[in-house]
Amino acid sequence: MTTTLLPKPTSSIPDRAIYERRESGVRSYARSMPRQFNKAQDVWMHDTQGGRYLDFLSGCSTLNYGHNHPVLKTALMDYIANDGVTHGLDLHTDAKEAFLETFEEVILQPRGLDYRAMFTGPTGTNAVEAAIKLARKITGRELVIAFTNGFHGMTLGALACTGNAAKRGGAGVPLNHVSHEPYDGYHGPDVDTAELLERRLSDPSSGLDAPAAILVETVQGEGGLNAASPAWLRKIAEIAKRHGALLIVDDIQAGVGRTGSFFSFEGMGFTPDIVTLAKSLSGMGLPFALTLFRPELDQWSPGEHNGTFRGNNHAFVTATAALRHFWSNDAFQQDIARRGALLERRLDAMAAEHGLSTRGRGMMRGIDVGSGEVAGTITAACFAQGLIIETSGAHDEIVKVLAPLVIDDAVLSAGLDILEEAVRSALTVTYGVAAE
Repeated sequence: MTTTLLPKPTSSIPDRAIYERRESGVRSYARSMPRQFNKAQDVWMHDTQGGRYLDFLSGCSTLNYGHNHPVLKTALMDYIANDGVTHGLDLHTDAKEAFLETFEEVILQPRGLDYRAMFTGPTGTNAVEAAIKLARKITGRELVIAFTNGFHGMTLGALACTGNAAKRGGAGVPLNHVSHEPYDGYHGPDVDTAELLERRLSDPSSGLDAPAAILVETVQGEGGLNAASPAWLRKIAEIAKRHGALLIVDDIQAGVGRTGSFFSFEGMGFTPDIVTLAKSLSGMGLPFALTLFRPELDQWSPGEHNGTFRGNNHAFVTATAALRHFWSNDAFQQDIARRGALLERRLDAMAAEHGLSTRGRGMMRGIDVGSGEVAGTITAACFAQGLIIETSGAHDEIVKVLAPLVIDDAVLSAGLDILEEAVRSALTVTYGVAAE
């Protein structure tokens, strides 16, 4: 295979004294990927020692179009060169107008969707906070139903809806007004957890209060790549409507093409009341989050919910360029479907070789290797070969592939070859030791 398709990692760890001396110990990715990165382009990251790394992490699905895509970069550079507004609070600007018009024309109207767009603070957790706050305001209720293994953010409201005990433990205060109900498949394939939820909500003695909202990911990004079936999601949507709750779909990681379509719920037979977007929305890694909701739900008073950085015009510019370039027709979506099928075939083959299983949908997939220890061994071996990849799941047992959606098939295959060998090596050692 040509060397242009392969990573070229460096073997030595650079001086990290300034980070050890000044940066908080809360940092995580830098611990498992100890290099000093100084350049990124397309699907590659480069370090200061001349190393080149293939990125199967994509900023946790923030870089669906890869690093520094030339169309987006040119749009941003031209805007800056012309002294375009950088920060505008919620003022009207050319950049915001262009984004809203493009989003309406390219995304909403072709899908028959009618949503108001709320520009929240710059990250996904801000979008979730706005969504649950609005649902409580509209319904006059307090309870939010979230699901096992869900992840929705690290601020207190979103964290209350998150299942992970370690992350919840960092709050330092009670995380109330949320009930975590079993996600699709949580009790195995023979238990309909949507029916269990309906039974609980319909029983006045169940102890479950009437909810303001039901908050769900169609694919649980951090919780193990659990993908809910369309039938289960339709039932959840019906349950929300029947019981007067608003259905919120958290599309922060699964949206913007990651699962195959712009919104992860497309073609499933239901329309959420509220949708949260962030991560790849700007297209270039610039902070940008949106909360979308049906027009009749737009009952905010001016300034009732705001954020200083809700007017990131640089992100509006790159988001508009991304929508126009990638989503004006269905060619990109068809490309994702084909590439997602390639990824599915390769991961299924790896899993079959070792009696394992795979998870996910579209270009949001992974392989369940049974334990966080084994998964950590695999990702470390991948990084040593120049492949950046992370884990997911309640025990970090899922090796998770989030390659850029624009990745060339041959480069994707080369990265999967590295992963395949790392899986084979780790499991051979694990089972070999166990057999002894």
